[in-house]
Amino acid sequence: MSNEHITLTAGDAEVDVLPGNGGRVGGLRVGGVELLRQGERYGCFPMVPWCGRIREGRFQDGATVRQMPLNAPPHAIHGTARDAAWSVARKSTDEAVLTYDLTDPWPYPGRVTQQVVLGEDALTLTMSVETYESSFPAQIGWHPWFNRDLGGADVSIGFAPAWQEERGEDHLPTGRRTDPQAGPWDDCFGMPGGVDVTLTWPELLELRVTSREEWVVVYDEQREAVCVEPQTGPPDGLNTHPRLVTPLEPLEASTTWTWTRL
Repeated sequence: MSNEHITLTAGDAEVDVLPGNGGRVGGLRVGGVELLRQGERYGCFPMVPWCGRIREGRFQDGATVRQMPLNAPPHAIHGTARDAAWSVARKSTDEAVLTYDLTDPWPYPGRVTQQVVLGEDALTLTMSVETYESSFPAQIGWHPWFNRDLGGADVSIGFAPAWQEERGEDHLPTGRRTDPQAGPWDDCFGMPGGVDVTLTWPELLELRVTSREEWVVVYDEQREAVCVEPQTGPPDGLNTHPRLVTPLEPLEASTTWTWTRL
């Protein structure tokens, strides 16, 4: 286990990686300006082995019903890895690779690997879940908290999803898809060509969040920050869109954030 604080640098960009605090990215500074909300629960944390909420914490694996702790009653939320210490596999000036071995309360053995690579104008996060034993359903995603206000520049969110998952009163998708609605959002959207969301801080910075995955949750109901969360399936996806991790096929995903000065 590692409590170290790793800082990656490339050009005038700096990224803080916190293995001991859920393997999260604790900060991203461009030209000295911090883009991520600061605090122990913020930055950008990996969501694994599931993303968002699982309805009542229960999912089915074949005929077996599995129960996860209700850390967002009445549901379970955002996986288990963000509450764990990760190990450092390797690090250099602009790259860090972390690993986390799945353990209780998750019922299946497996290993998560996360690679953080910083360039002068981009940050790429890549994650995989592998197993050498029984197969199991899983999800991968990231939950960044971007500061809404950067020195007087208030962010705007630009994207063109194909649909919005209708959200029930329990905050979970109902299974119906609707045309995208106006915000504020705590909602899941479908982007079949890949996630592509642009955050613009006028006269300061534009940041594009992209991923080959087709699901993104956008959350902008807080005053301090906005979240753009690429993920391999919708909330409650272990039940509705299970992706199997098998000994032959790991689950892999990545997201890239690219920024441009305005």
